Amino acid sequence: MLRRFIRPARRLPLWLLLSVAAPFVFEVIVHLWRYSVPRPASELDTPFFTTCQEPDVGAKRENAIFVMLARNHERVKAKKTIISIESHFNKWFNYPIMFLNDEPWDPLFIQELNATVSGKAMFEVIPREQWTYPDWIDPAAAKENIRQQGETSTPHAGEEGYHHMCRFYSGKFYELDVLKSYKWYWRLEPDVDFTCAITYDPFVQMARHKKVYGFTIALWEVGASCPGLFRATADWKEMMGVPANNLWKSMVSASWMPFPFRSLLSWLPHRDRHGDTWSLCHYWSNFEIADMDFFRTRAYQDYVEYLDKKGGFYFERWGDAAVHSLAVAMFVDPRKVHHFEDFGYRHDRLFQCPANAPGGQLLESPLLGNGTNADGTTSTWSPEMENGIGCRCECDGRETQNYGGYCLNKLKQPTSLRRPWFTWLL
Repeated sequence: MLRRFIRPARRLPLWLLLSVAAPFVFEVIVHLWRYSVPRPASELDTPFFTTCQEPDVGAKRENAIFVMLARNHERVKAKKTIISIESHFNKWFNYPIMFLNDEPWDPLFIQELNATVSGKAMFEVIPREQWTYPDWIDPAAAKENIRQQGETSTPHAGEEGYHHMCRFYSGKFYELDVLKSYKWYWRLEPDVDFTCAITYDPFVQMARHKKVYGFTIALWEVGASCPGLFRATADWKEMMGVPANNLWKSMVSASWMPFPFRSLLSWLPHRDRHGDTWSLCHYWSNFEIADMDFFRTRAYQDYVEYLDKKGGFYFERWGDAAVHSLAVAMFVDPRKVHHFEDFGYRHDRLFQCPANAPGGQLLESPLLGNGTNADGTTSTWSPEMENGIGCRCECDGRETQNYGGYCLNKLKQPTSLRRPWFTWLL
């Protein structure tokens, strides 16, 4: 009997539900479309060369220098790097090498490295004011926070010197008096291997092709190291009215949440105030060949000063690689970024090493030699392979890299890669 008096709940008409949802769906489509980057019609960045070149030892050099930040106790590792870059490149081109240290140099370090380089070697001490806490940071609070960061699994987060290094390489490095006379730099690290012959001058090619920034490896940043970096960067970008180019868009994953609910996501790490997120994809800056004039611009230095005042170099572990990458994405046309995919390079446990170019190893080269060592043994080059671009690479060309390529492809050929299906209709 009771059912006679209970009226069944009315279902809302489908047309009404669609009418309510349609504006939100349309807004999400438009929002995602704004961050969709179409695949370029042609390669934006190709290798400068795809075979060995006869080293042009008499050609004009660029105003360039190698730079290595090292400590006295890293003498053996630093020497290993210099032996590698000398044997694979600098014995032909003789660019100077500057060693930087935050402490006075050990005479033994100077003696051994001086004997290892083919060009001029310089040993400089970083000014103390550029390797310490800025005035607006409470050193005691920062040190305690760094100690707490060390209790997490975030790499290097508990090392005070590493925080100073990240801040230094992010900004003040480019304004060192000892570097002001140079335009280009090639960053080296202790314990690095170069595994292919580099028979052309990358500084000359970067200048000739109007490139600004060159890299070898791109991968995901450790998210726990910099939860607030992207928000600070996006805030500064919006405040300064910097337009979003395709490289910036390729680093951002637009949210599917409709407005106005999307802004609620801004409370999460790696989100801008609108709720969109940084993918964490970045260039690995332990290898860089770059135009220092870009990093010396007022815009870049203002950006780094803004980040510095936020305190994230100490109260988080903002890395210079992430800062450089976000800055390049903000300011640089994708065509001016170069991937040195023909370079064999290893640092830590990550590497890239291309296959050798078919018929391109210049066995008759008077400078490169015919592959026979001085003791009569044969050099250990990898076999030539189809589509190889390497020059006398000493690694297994079947595995060119041991890191994922998706992140690399987004930064090498800026494109969303997986475009939402509906953007093909727009």
